[in-house]
Amino acid sequence: MVTRSFDHEGHLIDSGQLTNMLRLIVAEGADFEIERFEVGKRPEDESRMRFVVTAEEQVTIDAVTVRLSDMGVRTRGEFEAVWIPVEKDRAAPEGFYSTTNHRTEVFTGGRALPVSAQRMDAAVVLRDDGPACVKLRDLKRGDRVLVGTEAVRVYPPELESSADEFVFMRNGVSSERNATMAAERIAREMRTTRDRGGRIIAVAGPVVVHTGGADALAALVRDGWIHGLLGGNAIAVHDLEYRLYGTSLGVDLSTGMPVSEGHKNHMMAINTVYGYGSIAAMISEGALETGLMYEVIRAGIPCCLAGSIRDDGPLPETEMDMIEAQAAYARIIAGADMVLMLSTMLHSIGTGNMTPSWVKTVCVDINPAVVTKLSDRGSAQAIGVVSDVGLFLRALVAAL
Repeated sequence: MVTRSFDHEGHLIDSGQLTNMLRLIVAEGADFEIERFEVGKRPEDESRMRFVVTAEEQVTIDAVTVRLSDMGVRTRGEFEAVWIPVEKDRAAPEGFYSTTNHRTEVFTGGRALPVSAQRMDAAVVLRDDGPACVKLRDLKRGDRVLVGTEAVRVYPPELESSADEFVFMRNGVSSERNATMAAERIAREMRTTRDRGGRIIAVAGPVVVHTGGADALAALVRDGWIHGLLGGNAIAVHDLEYRLYGTSLGVDLSTGMPVSEGHKNHMMAINTVYGYGSIAAMISEGALETGLMYEVIRAGIPCCLAGSIRDDGPLPETEMDMIEAQAAYARIIAGADMVLMLSTMLHSIGTGNMTPSWVKTVCVDINPAVVTKLSDRGSAQAIGVVSDVGLFLRALVAAL
């Protein structure tokens, strides 16, 4: 039999993590023995435990260790990190540590150092100023990459107390929750975030325009609640179509009725922008005086429109190089305190993949599956609001 000892601490009972850990060990075909367990008696107190995992094969112990590490469990004792140089650009050494989006430390040089640029699905490279997350595509020959999990300590966000308003919908996704009440509580969190100098980023899809929420999102930008905008070519195209023709996808937003030849309007909008050279040029020449893109450019907040294979045009401002768009997204969300994901599954999941788990995240979509998919792909911190995004945004503006 093979054994390995572990230590863990945190709000293990309140968060349900104790149950999940023990189930994981048994599911992997191993056994456990709890040697010591100190229960935190008050809500602010952490519990501490020491336990031993036993299995018939080393491979089972190693598999359990990897999964427990992702939950913040550390192997007993301090293990020096193993750093292996990259031999070929973009190719990490065998057994490299693949990161989560949780706060992470690596024990190296006799001390625990925080990992910077935290994001999921990256390698950890030892730089002169400490360990940092690096995407595989950015690895260079000679980079020293972390191998194994023994020297890693992960800090998943513990489930906050029930008194914390921001976790009022943490337990699953439901269309039966009151979206107006959700907007009011999220508004309070946004106010707290802005008052302490925090940054709030919006990730928006064209449904924001289709459902009549563009004016509300524009108001949030104008009033200083939004500090960065991420989205695709379509959010800008349909915002411009609405400003120029009063339609979105050829539907009159004031009546909800299709307009004759309205299907051409988004193409006419793109053509108009090219006539001026850019959206910014339209604004400077007085051809665009309202709308979401108008407020974003006037406010000077960072914005990235990431293109896709299905884009019409695209607009001059749209970034069609996906690697460059990803890099721009990462720059804009760096240091963010809160992210609002507004009816765009593609861009929400993409943003979630590069957002640390301690960033408060709200995903609003009429389809509950979108919120569930976001969580399933690693962004478990996301709070879901199942609602028409236009109604939600108007309620949010009213609450603010």
